[in-house]
Amino acid sequence: MAPPTTVPTGFKRYLPPLGSPAYHLMLGVVAMLVLGPLGGISAAFMNFSIGFFVGGQVLAGILGSTVTLPYGPEGRHGANYMQTMAASVAGMCGMGVVVQAMAWLGLPEPPAWQLVLYFLCIGMFGVGVGMLYTPLLVDRMRLAFPSGFAVANILRALTDRRLLKRSIAQLGGGLLVGYAGGWAALKLPAVEAIGLSTSTFGAGMVVGARIALPALVIGWVGEACRPHLIRMAWLEADAPFRKIGFIVALGMILGAALVDLAVLLGQAVRRLRQTGGAPLETEADWKRVNTFRLVLWVLAWAAGIVLVGNRLLHLPVGYLLLAVLLSFLFVLVNGISLGISDSNPISSAFVMTVFILAALGLTDPAVGLMCAAVLLIACSEGGDMQQDRSTGWRLGSSRVVQFRYQVIGIAMGAVLAVVLAKTFMNAYPVLRADQFASKVENAQQWQSAMTYKFVGALRGITRAQPHVMRALALGLALGLVTELARKRLKGSRRYQAFVQGRRVGKASDFVVDAVLLPSPYASSFGGFVELTTIYWWAAGGTLASGFDWFQARRRAGNAGQADAAIPADMSTVSLLGGGLIAGDSLAALSLGIYGLVGTVF
Repeated sequence: MAPPTTVPTGFKRYLPPLGSPAYHLMLGVVAMLVLGPLGGISAAFMNFSIGFFVGGQVLAGILGSTVTLPYGPEGRHGANYMQTMAASVAGMCGMGVVVQAMAWLGLPEPPAWQLVLYFLCIGMFGVGVGMLYTPLLVDRMRLAFPSGFAVANILRALTDRRLLKRSIAQLGGGLLVGYAGGWAALKLPAVEAIGLSTSTFGAGMVVGARIALPALVIGWVGEACRPHLIRMAWLEADAPFRKIGFIVALGMILGAALVDLAVLLGQAVRRLRQTGGAPLETEADWKRVNTFRLVLWVLAWAAGIVLVGNRLLHLPVGYLLLAVLLSFLFVLVNGISLGISDSNPISSAFVMTVFILAALGLTDPAVGLMCAAVLLIACSEGGDMQQDRSTGWRLGSSRVVQFRYQVIGIAMGAVLAVVLAKTFMNAYPVLRADQFASKVENAQQWQSAMTYKFVGALRGITRAQPHVMRALALGLALGLVTELARKRLKGSRRYQAFVQGRRVGKASDFVVDAVLLPSPYASSFGGFVELTTIYWWAAGGTLASGFDWFQARRRAGNAGQADAAIPADMSTVSLLGGGLIAGDSLAALSLGIYGLVGTVF
């Protein structure tokens, strides 16, 4: 006898069944017509006006969950698919700075359809490479991906009434504080002066002090070394440490990644010998991906980049091939950085590519811009892929379906990136004025810091900069030695017995991780951002770890009474941190739309 069919009640009876074609059509329409354009306009506006943009995963997750709320807990997958598509649209729209850089450099703009096609090929290639690294970064390394973590918690809380009752106060309170702080940081000079970033503070809460404090240590070391760096002519007298620090930081990540890749390769060889090639365990259905088709996808779009770049944009094949190869390295490195610190250093990948091409003899800024754009877009979209897969890993969402949604978002975003860039630049001619060459009047609203960095690097490729390569080599050595020392220490049985045996051992282990021998992935964040930002990052991590330590002591005598039905990673601090990130994203979106509407009308 067949089980009785449950008849939907309430508002749910007007919605299409879960998993049906109409269901996915509904999700796609909402993501493409509402969530994606909102995030895309915000990303473009922020990049032109400030020089950075909010990716949009958290924001799209919140808005998307309102659509799937009637479905109950199963609605979390639909909300995840929508935020995946919307975030891809937003990420691509932020790449309109490439078009602005062309104007600053005085380069002729290719036809819009050629730019769209080039951006499309790079975006599709980037998500494919990002998917290839998912088993390593998400499944094996289990990196935190703070924004992906926040999205997962938000979707679980907003689609499960039981979890909603428990978490609404923490999540809602964090969201309100994050919105107020984000609004104040962008609108009030006194708050802007202290560098308040509620999303940075919230991300620090998600990762904790062991990850947050190392960046502060590097930031302090960098400031202490500034006079010496100036004497060595590595820095100008008024330049911040991060102008050269981000090169050292990239080298640190590369060095640590080389160690980890060698270890993982050794483990893979040993496992292959033990099993004779047979898999150790069967993957869950939602994890399964056809690797052969994925590799073909990556190769096909890589060929598309070279073909479009050479035939339509007249770029040298050799430099295009090098940019594609570098993308495999930087998508991995940036993915690790994003997973550890919630920072995807896409502009650093762009600048590093320019330096590498210049070291090989490139002197044409136009070629440098378009070839480095491969790294810029691929790292941005590959990072989004990892962030979204970390959310899907926590929710159990189908990776194949999520990939399809992201691909659609890339296609739409490639078109919007060029359309929005040209719309802004035609409406406001000040955006075409080269702020790097001279001071531009009435440019206070349009700082375009990312474009400024790109054009500065491209203008410098005709001048020899040997100190850049020395800084990269220094960082590579630091990362390599530090990661080797950490693995040797952490793998010692005597050290593990010391750490687990007494309270002083745990305290010593914390000092090792946070100060004495921190992970290069964590400490490198101190080279990418200003010291003020690091203070908020470290403050969030310290507060979260202190609160967790206090809560653990309180629960020490009641360990068996914990609510096993509540996910372990939905702690108070993670919900508050996720709310702060979400609130800051909402503030950026609302102010971005308000600024655009205000300037138009």
